[in-house]
Amino acid sequence: MAISRWPVCRGVESIYRDFAYIYDKLMYDVDYKEWADYIEKIFEINGLKPSLIADLGCGTGNFCIEMDKKGYEMIGIDSSPDMLDCAKKKSYGRDILFLNQDMANFELYGTVDAIVCLMDSINYLTYIKDVKKLMKLVKNYLNPGGLFIFDINSPYKFKKILKDNVFYDISDEITYVWQNHFDSKRKICEFDITFFVKEGQHYNKYDEVHYERCYEVDELKKIITWSGLTLVSVYDSMTFNRPLPKSERIFCLQERGIEYVLF
Repeated sequence: MAISRWPVCRGVESIYRDFAYIYDKLMYDVDYKEWADYIEKIFEINGLKPSLIADLGCGTGNFCIEMDKKGYEMIGIDSSPDMLDCAKKKSYGRDILFLNQDMANFELYGTVDAIVCLMDSINYLTYIKDVKKLMKLVKNYLNPGGLFIFDINSPYKFKKILKDNVFYDISDEITYVWQNHFDSKRKICEFDITFFVKEGQHYNKYDEVHYERCYEVDELKKIITWSGLTLVSVYDSMTFNRPLPKSERIFCLQERGIEYVLF
């Protein structure tokens, strides 16, 4: 079993109670502005000028805030009330709509120009039926010609980096030990995470267990086609290059085609 230092897990769709309020401290090394710039570039090269964007699994709202700064109208959706409480406090004074919904069962008031689901939130859907439900909802709420962008932890990352390894990070405010187990038959990775968080003169201990499912791109492509969307591009992380055998994060770009009605 290897022991390494590794940034805390990304894309946590559901974080529980008090843990939501330390989430941003654990995500200190994520450049949300860079993510926003990258997504905006995807819009540009695909000729899309979205006005209204939905962010599935928005967490504490950092991406929504960065996109709001750029002038986009944002809807943030997350299943954790505490994450959304943090998001609302941070975005006070900004016109961002936050909805407390499961992203596999979300409901909007109308259609949107683009939908994103970032930081491996798709991997947190451990049942294929939930991914199918999400894709169908995306198809339903996405305007014709609109884009759906999501990223996944790659199979390589699950099999070669996360599998049965222990990672840690030590700082004065927060220390964590993160132990993984990857079941290759079930394609499920279990993250057992213990946090020690400084609060006043003492440290409080938090224990978390999270699960992610490993998805192959071809497997997702079948679901995307089944849902009525079209897979437009697959990119290596934060680039516009094709994924490599050792790519750790893969971005998928889908389009809802324009449907013509003949009279």
